[in-house]
Amino acid sequence: MRQRLLHTGALSLALLVTGCALPSDRPEPPPVLTPDEFAMRIDRLETDLASRCDVQQERLAEQFHRQDLMHTEVRELGSLLGHLRADIERLEHGDGEPVVMSRECAADELGLANKAVVGRSEWVGLPDVGTYLKARVDSGANTSSLSATEVTRFERDGEDWVRFKLGLGEKDVAVEGVRDDWIEAPIERRVRIHQATGEHSRPVVSLLMTLGPIRETVEFTLNDRSHLNYPVLLGRRFLMDIAVIDVAENYLHERPEFPGGRPAEEADRDETGDRDDEEEA
Repeated sequence: MRQRLLHTGALSLALLVTGCALPSDRPEPPPVLTPDEFAMRIDRLETDLASRCDVQQERLAEQFHRQDLMHTEVRELGSLLGHLRADIERLEHGDGEPVVMSRECAADELGLANKAVVGRSEWVGLPDVGTYLKARVDSGANTSSLSATEVTRFERDGEDWVRFKLGLGEKDVAVEGVRDDWIEAPIERRVRIHQATGEHSRPVVSLLMTLGPIRETVEFTLNDRSHLNYPVLLGRRFLMDIAVIDVAENYLHERPEFPGGRPAEEADRDETGDRDDEEEA
């Protein structure tokens, strides 16, 4: 009996000594966020929300643009159908001889009389930058593109801006004094690009551009085109309502002149060796 009591007492003493190692049923207190960690989480949430809003705005803008194109095409089809009906009625009733439409009249009917004709390659000027550049005109691309490197986003007066340099290769012709200059412009929007390497977005800026008689503010996406033959790509948004392409011609318009650049009459030697290539949007 005495040995049993001694054994029980020793066991109780061991339990008291090792009690701190026994598992507890009390739940672990939740981790406490520091003010810095809380601010970081809020910033991430705001950034994610802003990104989703930007994507939604881009999709809406693209949808509105497609609707405008469809409305324009429907109006053109309606006009053509009206002319066809009139021709059919005239032929059915024998109202005179068929009318031969001159080339000038045809241009007026198609709304081309007031549009500039451009070649598949042209010189463009960027007055705000102070340089001329070669441009490829491509109706297969939607938005125009400008070769840019070191693209850096920053904020100015609460608005999103971007800072960049022209992305030019050694063979690209430009005013030498502006090659390494920084260019700053507000971000108009962002476009989502789908390529074999994945999906990403590019900033879009508006810059004043000249091409022959054309002087327009043009939207450019910024991406590095230094591996391509043309630092500028002009797409459908630029061509719409102001120009048409003559794919059989190149450099129909004189190269603009800028301080520090070469005279326009020397452009011929810079155009030598140009070749057709597959451009990316």
